[in-house]
Amino acid sequence: MTTVMRRTPRFNPTVNTYRAGLRRGLISARIQLTTPSEIVGTVVMMGLMVVALVFLSQGTFASASVDLGAMGLPGVIAMGVLFSGVMGIVGVLSMDRTNGTLLRSKSVPGGTTGYLVGEITANLISTVVSALLMLIVGLLLFDGLEFASPLRWLLFASVLVLGLISTLAIGAVLGALVSNPKFMGFVMMPVMVLVGISGIFYPIVALPGWLQGIAQAFPLYWYGLGLRASLLPDAMSAVEITGSWRLEWVFIVLAVWAAVCLSLAPKLLGRMARRESGSTLAARRRDVQQQWGV
Repeated sequence: MTTVMRRTPRFNPTVNTYRAGLRRGLISARIQLTTPSEIVGTVVMMGLMVVALVFLSQGTFASASVDLGAMGLPGVIAMGVLFSGVMGIVGVLSMDRTNGTLLRSKSVPGGTTGYLVGEITANLISTVVSALLMLIVGLLLFDGLEFASPLRWLLFASVLVLGLISTLAIGAVLGALVSNPKFMGFVMMPVMVLVGISGIFYPIVALPGWLQGIAQAFPLYWYGLGLRASLLPDAMSAVEITGSWRLEWVFIVLAVWAAVCLSLAPKLLGRMARRESGSTLAARRRDVQQQWGV
């Protein structure tokens, strides 16, 4: 009598956790991209940015070969990714810590990791879609943009993805540190300052040298610079610092920020998840109720 041995399928908890997180993220992204209120919010924000760029297109900077509207488009895309990547993750984590979603995710094996993977996946997909829509609108509205060669497509995609990774990693780090939605302002204010000094709506060379130095220490300036290199004529590098795109530094700075924050994020997020309990959730809810006078 022959005995048939059946091979037991391998079960990898880590792979299943990430797979579940990706499924969650895809579902969440689909909801975000098809919910009327989400669509309206995205369209309104894009509309405001487009209106601002149209007004800017009436002016030029020094001997620039394109108007300020075209010059500002790459920076606006970078700013949108920054807000979505940083503030989106920070907002989700702080709200879900308050409403108990994060705590409930701990009740299933690998739940917290799957939850985080899902939120990051959903944010990444919606951010890429918004960035591509803004790019399409900009190419249709503004003259002087150059996006006709595969090398420029590759540069745009490379900078977009690397910048998105770095901003999502920064958002995860800050989200692990912000324990209450009322502290969101402490994240928003520095982000707004960086937007103001990073050459988003005008060349950074118009700012004092010490402000230029501060801006170059953070990824937003380099993100915008890399996207400008992919969309603007090569002659436009003359209005940048040192008169060049400095692409090697674009990738170095963005990669360093991504590497540092990606190394910190899992540790901080793990510590955040371990500290979640029924008592901390109740205390956080009481704090929110007192803040709003409920």
